[in-house]
Order: sequence, then C-alpha cells, then structure tokens
Amino acid sequence: MSGKNDVIVLGAGIVGVGAALHLQAKGRATTIVDSLGIAAGETSSGNSGIVQAEAVFPYMFPRALGEIARGALNLDPRVQVRYTSLPWVAPWVWRYFLASSPRARYATAMAMRGLVLRCVAEHRAIAEPAGAQALLREGGWIKAFRTSRGEDLALADIEETKPFGIVSLDRDRLLALEPHLRPVAKGGVHFSEPLSTSDPGALVRAYADLFVKRGGRLVKGDARSLAQSGGDWTVMTADGPLRAADVVVAMGAWSSDVFRPLGYRLPLGVKRGYHMHYGVEAGAALTRPVYDVENAFIMAPMARGVRLTTGAEFARRDDAPSPAHLNRLEPAARELFPLAERRDAEPWLGKRPCLPDMKPVIGPAPRHKGLWFDFGHQHLGLTLGPVSGRLLAELMAGETPLVDPKPFRADRF
Repeated sequence: MSGKNDVIVLGAGIVGVGAALHLQAKGRATTIVDSLGIAAGETSSGNSGIVQAEAVFPYMFPRALGEIARGALNLDPRVQVRYTSLPWVAPWVWRYFLASSPRARYATAMAMRGLVLRCVAEHRAIAEPAGAQALLREGGWIKAFRTSRGEDLALADIEETKPFGIVSLDRDRLLALEPHLRPVAKGGVHFSEPLSTSDPGALVRAYADLFVKRGGRLVKGDARSLAQSGGDWTVMTADGPLRAADVVVAMGAWSSDVFRPLGYRLPLGVKRGYHMHYGVEAGAALTRPVYDVENAFIMAPMARGVRLTTGAEFARRDDAPSPAHLNRLEPAARELFPLAERRDAEPWLGKRPCLPDMKPVIGPAPRHKGLWFDFGHQHLGLTLGPVSGRLLAELMAGETPLVDPKPFRADRF
C-alpha cells in the first residue's frame, strides 16, 4: 500500500478515532483500519450518548449476598444472566467480584479521576474543528427515583461526586427540567456538567471526517491478520498489505482477537447491552438522558427517537441476541415516560469491553516493540475515547503524560 505510514490504528470506534486524531496531531502519519467502517453498528454507535464528566467511581460487582442472589436469578433489573453461557463467563465474573472490594473501587476511582475530569474538554477540542458542536448538547443528565430507597441511592452520589455540579431535585424541580416525566418519578439528582449527544455514531463519524481532512486514511482490513515483519507490523487491507512501525489495538471487545494470538492473556470480558428507539406520545418530549434508579435503565433523546438502554447482560461476546432484558425493562420505562411505538425491527446489541478492575488498558504491550493497547473502557467508551487517545499519544511520543499511566498498564494483570 503506497504512501508514508507511521502508525496503524486497529478499530474505528470512538477510542480508535480519538487515538488516531491525537497521534496525527503529533505529526504521525496514521491510518485507521476496520473491517466495517466508522462506528459501523458496533458499541460506539449504540450507547446512551453521555459524556460523563462525573463518572469517576466505576460500576463494580455487588458485594451484598442478597444483591448477588437477585442478580443470579434475573430479578435485578441491572443484570441479565444468560445461563447457558455461565460455564464460559463465570471465571471472568469471579475476577470482577474479587476486584470489586471497597478498597479496589476507590483505587480505580482515583486512577480514573484524571481522565474523567478532562473528558468534556477533550471532546470540545475535537468537536469544534470537526464542526460537530451541534451534536454535543448541554444540560447534563438526571437520575430519577421513585421510592425512598431510590432516593437514598441517588443522594449517595452527591457525597461521592459533589465536585461535579450535582443538584438534588424534588418533584417540582425535576418537572421544571423534564415536565413530561410521569408521577412515579418523585425526585432526582441532576448532573449538570456532562454533555450528551443525539447521535453517537454521527459524532464519531464527524471526528473521523476531521481525521481524514487533516490527511489521515481510513481503510477496510482484517485486524486479525496483524503480524510482525522485519521489525515493523503489517496488516492486510482491501488495498493490499499495510506496514507501519507502530500499531494500536483499539478494537473494544474484539481486541482479544488480536492480542491473544500474540500470547497475551489479558482478562478482557464483555458486558452486553441493548437498546431500542421509541416514538413519544403527542405533546411529550425528553430533553436530556434520564436514568431510572430503581430499574437501572436510561432513556435518552436521540435523532431516531427516545433510546431505551439496558444494563449488563452476562453472556459470551458472540452469543445470539436475546430480547429478554429489554422486554423486562420496557414496562417500567413506559411508567416513567410516555413512550409510543417501537421504531426498530429488533433490539440493537452492543458489547462493552471490560477488565475486572474497570480500568482500561492504555500503553505499550509488554513483550512486543511497537505494539500499543487502548481498550477496555467498560461503560465509558464515548466518555473516554478522546482523552485516552491523548494519553496514548503522549506515551508513544515519549512525552510527560497528562495522568499517571501506571494504573492502566497491561502488565498489571
């Protein structure tokens, strides 16, 4: 394949595009390789659309026996367990449980803090030259509660994340922000600093267009063909073999398809999630994402309609989709907001890439020169894609990184 090429980025989601833009800004001739295209129906296009400036504390596995039992029996709305997949997913779930102690959770929060605090600024720095400001809206998002238990859970966020523009809402203040929430919503917590987008896929495509405008290349290819050759790396593309001194694995849940053949046994797991778009009843509108505390779903206003997103399904990455989790949550969603018809033929399925400690892997591969990792962003791919790309580019350039990179090293496992 003709033309100078310094870096190959494998993966065209928000994480790969964020890394490519930052590498390009440091003068590296960069090509993005993906088998499908930019945000082409995979995880980057199907999330709740929130740039979560407050998301310092991670989603960890419950420790209380009652919560674990409810989840195992599919009685906890946050979780759907695919029982036929348990023999394959149970070892990873066990590691997730072990990494979810209060001390480990706090350590993860302190490690993530520096990245999360910069996520909005990094999105703005890309969105402005990309002409994508209209795809990022102000107004934050809301956790709405129905019961006193839900209120206690929501207000606990204020104690942990009070530096991040959080306001407690009674029913009147909640309705002042979202007047069409139904009476089951008694109050809430407003996270005012995050941004959200009406079309995550379009946002990633706008960022990729900026990358191309600045001289970057996008090609279709098979990341699984990656191989070392004469000190460089090669990958097969639709335009022939592509060669570069450095390669970045930024393929989310599919990153294991590349790093395992190279001998790495990183414990990358998957939390699967679903969404469905809905129309709304006449006269109703939703202006920002709303999370139902008791039922653990998010409704987010999107270009296609109101998107209902689920929590985590524990199943193998490539298991066939199931409507079970979404079907469990839809009645509760209709209680909270006047949803109308379904607008998708089938629920969309995405796969969140997760390491047991809920921190991504960002940095050099321990045993291969020129191989770099940037994956495992759990529920925060959209949030962290640009800022983790900046960290990776600084490490690759030998510069002083914006945060301590040690917690994100691949060899921590």
